[in-house]
Amino acid sequence: MFQLRILMISVAAGAGLLAQPVAAQQNTQWFVPNQQRPATRPAPAQHTAPAVQSAVPGAEPGLIPAEGGQPGAEGQAQIKLPPPPEVPPLPKGPTPPAAIVGVLSLADVVRASTAFQQADKEFVTRRQKLNEDAQKEQQTLNTQNQSLANDRAKLTPEQIRTREKDLQDRITESRRVFGERNRVIQEASQYVMAQIDRAIEMVTQQVAISRGINVVLNRAQILGATPEFDMTPAVVEDLNKVLTKVIIPPEGVSPMNMKQSSEGAAPTTAESKPAPAKPATPAATKKP
Repeated sequence: MFQLRILMISVAAGAGLLAQPVAAQQNTQWFVPNQQRPATRPAPAQHTAPAVQSAVPGAEPGLIPAEGGQPGAEGQAQIKLPPPPEVPPLPKGPTPPAAIVGVLSLADVVRASTAFQQADKEFVTRRQKLNEDAQKEQQTLNTQNQSLANDRAKLTPEQIRTREKDLQDRITESRRVFGERNRVIQEASQYVMAQIDRAIEMVTQQVAISRGINVVLNRAQILGATPEFDMTPAVVEDLNKVLTKVIIPPEGVSPMNMKQSSEGAAPTTAESKPAPAKPATPAATKKP
C-alpha cells in the first residue's frame, strides 16, 4: 500500500485572530494518510492580552490578565545521569523509498484562507470591544479612587474602611469579569484555528498524493526551493473550495459550552446566557 509521509507544523493564528502575526510553531508532526492520528495536537500559539493599568494603590495592574509565559531555566539543578543502556545492533530493516519532496508555506496558506480572513475580522472586533470596555471600567475605578483620596480628610476611619472595601470589591469583580471575557475569546479563537489546521492538513495530503509527493517540508524551515517544489498555490486553491467558512462560537460563549446538534451541523450553545459584558457596578457609598 502506498505510504505518504508529510512533515507538518501547526500554524499559529494571524494578527487579529490570536493577536500576533501568522507564524509556524516549532513543534513538528508526521502524519500518514488513511491512518488514525493521535488525539493530541500542538497547543495553539499563546498571545498577550492588552493590559489596562490600575491606578488604585496596592492593586495589581491591569483588568485583563496577561497569559502565563514559560518558566525560565534559571536555577535548575544539573543532574548527572546514570550510565546509558547498551543498545544492541538491529537486524537490517526495509529501505525507505526515495524522497519526493514538496514545499509548503503554511503561513501563506493561512493568510490566503477565506475562512481565516472571515474569522480574523470577527475576533479583531471582539478584542477591540473588550479593550474599550476595560478602558472605560479603568477610568471609573480611577475616578472612584481619586474621590476617596479627596474625601479622606472628611471621613471617619470606619467610613474610609467601608469605601476602601467597596472599591477593592469593584476592582476584584472587574478583573474576574474581564479575565473571563478574555478567556472565552482565547478559547473561541483556538476552536476556529483547530478547524483551519485540520482542513489544511487534509488538503495538503490530497495535493501531495495527487503529485506523487511523499515528504512535505515547511518552507519556513528551509533556505529555499524552486517553484516546481512549491505546493502552496495548489493547497490554497483547494482549501478555499472545501473550507469557505468556519464555525465561530457566539460572542461571549466558550466552545466548551457548545454541543453539536447533529452530525456536521452547526453547534448550538449549551447555555442560553453568554458571559456578562461588564462587571456590575457596586452600590454607591454614601458620603457624609
